[in-house]
Amino acid sequence: MLENKKILIIITGSVASYKALYLIRLLRKKNCEVNCIMTSSAKQFITPLSVSSLTGNKVYDELFSLTDEIEMGHISLAKIHDAIVVAPASANFISKVSNGLANDLASTTILATNSPVFYFPAMNVNMWNNPIIQRNVNTIETFGQFVIPGKKGELACGDNGYGRLIEPENIVEYLTGYFKRDTKIFKGTKALVTAGPTREPIDPVRYISNNSSGIQGYAMAEELASLGAEVSLVSGPTNLKIPKNIKKVFNVNTAEEMYKACKNNIPRDLFISAAAVTDWKSETVSRRKIKKTNTQNNLKLSKNPDILKYVSFHSKRPKLVVGFAAETNSIYKNATVKLIQKNCDLLIANDVSNKSKVFGSNMNAVHIFDRKGFVATIRRMQKNSISKKILKGYVHPLLIT
Repeated sequence: MLENKKILIIITGSVASYKALYLIRLLRKKNCEVNCIMTSSAKQFITPLSVSSLTGNKVYDELFSLTDEIEMGHISLAKIHDAIVVAPASANFISKVSNGLANDLASTTILATNSPVFYFPAMNVNMWNNPIIQRNVNTIETFGQFVIPGKKGELACGDNGYGRLIEPENIVEYLTGYFKRDTKIFKGTKALVTAGPTREPIDPVRYISNNSSGIQGYAMAEELASLGAEVSLVSGPTNLKIPKNIKKVFNVNTAEEMYKACKNNIPRDLFISAAAVTDWKSETVSRRKIKKTNTQNNLKLSKNPDILKYVSFHSKRPKLVVGFAAETNSIYKNATVKLIQKNCDLLIANDVSNKSKVFGSNMNAVHIFDRKGFVATIRRMQKNSISKKILKGYVHPLLIT
């Protein structure tokens, strides 16, 4: 898929800059034509000579170089390539381009291109988690460009967490997936997704439930299928149309029914628990409507099965388990506790207090956690866009590592 592709690599200043050399070698082995732009700070870590010897082409590093402009100006660099890869992408460069600055060759080329642009960040974990950087990342992505988060691990500064540049092999794999015409990066992945609420009957008229609309869960399932996964959807009662690209759908009402459907559909490669399962059910269900004249009625409740916990601790546990948490307060604390208790690899938490207006809306904002704690915030946007960001930016990198 990469053969004969023209790739422009922009190398910014980072301890991880040396990995760009290996990336160039891998792309050349795929028969790509590779050109490189180096920022001034990148040249503090690796030399243009090293880069040029691997690409077989001149390295571009000056915006106001008369020779470079005659040979190939920045507009030409922006136009002729099938993709632009920023690896490593420093916090400074991400912030610069997200705000439209163009004070060097690299940033000017980014602003002038219509080619797809991929940023592979490398920075300290606290810098990555900084709200300013997350805002800038979101800004870049609203332009239709791609930011692929760094992997978690030991960083050059000694900290441990997200911010480490993903390996060059994974960058090549990501680009290969992109250049498949259908961009089926989840092809071959068997996924099980739960969505919507559950309803626990009290009598033929009444039930215990919650305000979940199922929109976010359906969006996760639909986007996952569009990216090539074989998706089985277990849906509680909703008013939503089943996405056309989902072939297996199990409609349920109660938590017990959802539990059985999930139990019968593992093992899977990926489990996404987006359903809002009712925690409690009535111990007894009246065969007739309970009349309000019965003023002394007491409703005895018992716990429903914990579906997420069952799947995540199963002997045939999926490679990746993603949970959702709807919280009204102490979101970070509650999400972290749930992730640990439920043995999740990722947990997606959102604020469902009255002010957030999430239920029944097509808009959402989420906070992402992994086993080491808070990872990132995706600010308020359409739920299908939220799903794309979660799947491409956080789920897929974990599945391929």
